[in-house]
Amino acid sequence: MSSIVAIVGRPNVGKSTLFNRLIQRREAIVDAVSGVTRDRHYGKSDWNGREFSVIDTGGYVKGSDDVFEAQIDKQVEIAIEEADAIIFMVDVEAGITGMDQDVAKLLRRVKKPIFLVVNKVDNAMRAQNAVEFYNLGLGDYFTIASINGSGTGDLLDAVIDALPEKEPDTDSDLPRFAVVGRPNAGKSSFINTLIGEERYIVTDIAGTTRDSIDTKYKRFGFEFNLVDTAGIRRKSKVKEDLEFYSVMRSVRAIEHCDVCLVVVDATRGFDGQVQNIFWLAERNRKGVVILINKWDLVEKDTKTVKEYEQSIREEIAPFTDVPIVFISTISKQRVFKAIETAIKVYENRSKRIKTSELNDVMLPIIEHTPPPAIKGKYVKIKYCMQLPTPQPQFAFFCNLPQYVKDPYRRFIENKLREQFDFNGVPVAVYFRKK
Repeated sequence: MSSIVAIVGRPNVGKSTLFNRLIQRREAIVDAVSGVTRDRHYGKSDWNGREFSVIDTGGYVKGSDDVFEAQIDKQVEIAIEEADAIIFMVDVEAGITGMDQDVAKLLRRVKKPIFLVVNKVDNAMRAQNAVEFYNLGLGDYFTIASINGSGTGDLLDAVIDALPEKEPDTDSDLPRFAVVGRPNAGKSSFINTLIGEERYIVTDIAGTTRDSIDTKYKRFGFEFNLVDTAGIRRKSKVKEDLEFYSVMRSVRAIEHCDVCLVVVDATRGFDGQVQNIFWLAERNRKGVVILINKWDLVEKDTKTVKEYEQSIREEIAPFTDVPIVFISTISKQRVFKAIETAIKVYENRSKRIKTSELNDVMLPIIEHTPPPAIKGKYVKIKYCMQLPTPQPQFAFFCNLPQYVKDPYRRFIENKLREQFDFNGVPVAVYFRKK
């Protein structure tokens, strides 16, 4: 369960540049996986072996400066509420502005680690000018130049030291299902329908995070933990509809689970915000089940389901091997089916394939359709194995891994899915030098 670090500050101080620098330490995020660029403001970083999530709050504010004035306070409040550590960025060229003072005022009341970072300090003269930022009342500061990365190492050392140590998961052997989606899609009703009024089957375990409440579910021969992002705590100051807020919320739950149940409001469709949440789950390599809720409210004919499904699969390509279940929490339609599907996806995600079996199945397929030759060089794949990771990842050993291109990687992934059923689970395929 990784910690969350939020980068806050007014526009144009260089938050995104620092954000990009942090997440590019990890190739996994910036590689050519489609969908990665669709949500540019959340990523994973690691430093000295500690992994953490980074959120660039600036990316969620659209509009002019005066609109921003109103929004920045909300952003900072959410960041204070949700993140484990906060990087507050200011700009040495501009000096202290009124907006910086507003943010500092909010941050001075906070009991979390706050890192005041003075950006654009790339010479000794500017380093002297940075002294004025002591006036913000946040104590010591770090000077960096996020454009070339100088100073970021010291900052990250300090951030890592301040992050909470990972707490052990409670009941870690039980599958964990997170119910995620945009506000008002019906997450709470789905959970209430599942749990029903029979509260005796429920024990509320406070999650390892301060806000996700785990509900233990034990009925009909199923036992698992539900990680509920729905009605966790009513926020007094935060507008529920803020996109940034639901993404921040979902990040916690998604990182904390095995399978995500993405609840979609059928009347609104699979819109941008739901897609962000979907790609978040995919990038974290979690199992995914898409639940189309309020299906009873949609005008239907014989083709409706097929067309609706088709349009969603187009949006989520190339990761289309995902179960889609049409439910109604009001009429309790197919709610049980949703859970059965989630259990199946969980089993798919934890599936281990024997190396001998994998080679027996995959090598003849590869022999029949080898990777295309590039510049007269032939790629020979000799051997493959499943890596010992919590989710399905496969290594194929060959003589020239650098010549295997994306289309062939997808071909191999599709064949793995056909042969071994990884429905609902992201599969990673690597080509390595033997």
